[in-house]
Amino acid sequence: MKITGAIAAVVVAAATLVSGQEMTKMVGGAEMFPSKNIIQNAVNSKDHTTLVAAVKAAGLVDTLSGPGPFTVFAPTNDAFAKLPPGTVDSLLKPEMKGTLTKVLTYHVVAGKWDSAAIAKAIKDNMGTYEITTVSGGKLWASMNGKNLELKDEKGGKAWVTIADVYQSNGVIHVINAVLMPK
Repeated sequence: MKITGAIAAVVVAAATLVSGQEMTKMVGGAEMFPSKNIIQNAVNSKDHTTLVAAVKAAGLVDTLSGPGPFTVFAPTNDAFAKLPPGTVDSLLKPEMKGTLTKVLTYHVVAGKWDSAAIAKAIKDNMGTYEITTVSGGKLWASMNGKNLELKDEKGGKAWVTIADVYQSNGVIHVINAVLMPK
């Protein structure tokens, strides 16, 4: 009986420990914690240093640290590197703040849209779902096999490479290209 009681106590303690831990995802070599906001997590991803620098230059840190909820399609450093040479440096200049803000907010959607909600919207809309971004632009979401694909207003495409990175103020989907508004 004592052994059974001891085993039960260990099981209860283990269950308590597991239930107290957050379900994290790894992005850019860092754990993303659902209890932290978008900015608190993004600054730790080594794959998003360009995005973080751009968010700071555009003055969007306070907004993306706010209550939201927001859905962010977060381009990686490699995605920014695919842009024509000099584009990122140009966008980070103070006189380009308006353009930079438009590009960045084109990657943000009001609300918390996880992959299941987006997939349902795509299915409910016959294979393509039009998304209005915070900038006022449009994105079109569709499925390419099992991959979520986004098409921008210029015809560019990005695929979600890591979905459903939950944050205290929304969700991030890592993408492999920078989406461009008109």
